[in-house]
Amino acid sequence: MDVSGLVWAGTLVALTAVLFVDLLIIGRRPHEPSVRESSLWVAFYVGLALLFGAGVWLTAGASSAGQFYTGWLTEYSLSVDNLFVFVIIMARFGVPRPYQQKVLLIGIVLALVMRGGFIAAGAALISQFSWVFYIFGAFLIYTAVNLARQGEPDEDEFSENLLIRWSRRALPISKGYDDAKMTTHENGRRLFTPMLIVMIAIGTTDLIFALDSIPAIFGITQEPYLVFTANVFALMGLRQLYFLLGGLLDRLIYLSYGLAVVLGFIGVKLVLEALADNNLPFINGGKHVAWAPHIPIWLSLLVILGTLGIATIASLVKSARDRRRELAGARR
Repeated sequence: MDVSGLVWAGTLVALTAVLFVDLLIIGRRPHEPSVRESSLWVAFYVGLALLFGAGVWLTAGASSAGQFYTGWLTEYSLSVDNLFVFVIIMARFGVPRPYQQKVLLIGIVLALVMRGGFIAAGAALISQFSWVFYIFGAFLIYTAVNLARQGEPDEDEFSENLLIRWSRRALPISKGYDDAKMTTHENGRRLFTPMLIVMIAIGTTDLIFALDSIPAIFGITQEPYLVFTANVFALMGLRQLYFLLGGLLDRLIYLSYGLAVVLGFIGVKLVLEALADNNLPFINGGKHVAWAPHIPIWLSLLVILGTLGIATIASLVKSARDRRRELAGARR
């Protein structure tokens, strides 16, 4: 794709405007959204992503649109995994439900800014060193194995990172949230509210998740414009998805295994592409590896959709069975 600076600027302005309107709505009326409200917002953002992909199809062709859709689906599914940690963070800091929308939105905005830096760095590395695919692929395979072994994190496994611990010690923090404000007055002193710490936790936690998701999407497309927009659309609908799924997250018991398969598949795909374009002297004498296949984008999309679908259905079936057994045991 040949993306001009004008297109980049227009895209950034449009996406920023959407986020700004979203922030204004939440700022005027902090509340816990209903299932209907969350469903409408999720449908809006999903529709927006589908519409954007259609625009890519019309202007850049089916191949670029397929890359966007596959990258967006991958990022969106990996972002669902973030929700497990978000739930733990909200519980750990005792964030009242009406204030959680604001926390999530500002945390996601921070994550988008930080991910932008990651994407720029990744694109620069790939343009200069094709062998970086070996590193990305190996890291994704390693992450997939760890995810399959550990499963989803629980509250006992969550530990505060260095920035959160430093913020707790160094910043004057109030005890109450004071209507979700960032600062408040107590005994004549201006203090930060716990909202600041929670936002730092959300933003930095998502940045840690980006270590997996950014290499994953570069395994699907190396076009920075598609990588960035796929990340933005995936994260923009994450806040509403958090409230829509609610207790359903606990029922997605096999999601981690599905995501492990997706990460492993993309990791293998990256290694194969690195072999096909190999120029490292200690691998095949610095020549391309002829047998390494190129995995087409349609096959990647099919594998990702199929894996996530199977993991979701299997999770819901298993949860329904366990619930019936619990009810049967209670009756006895």
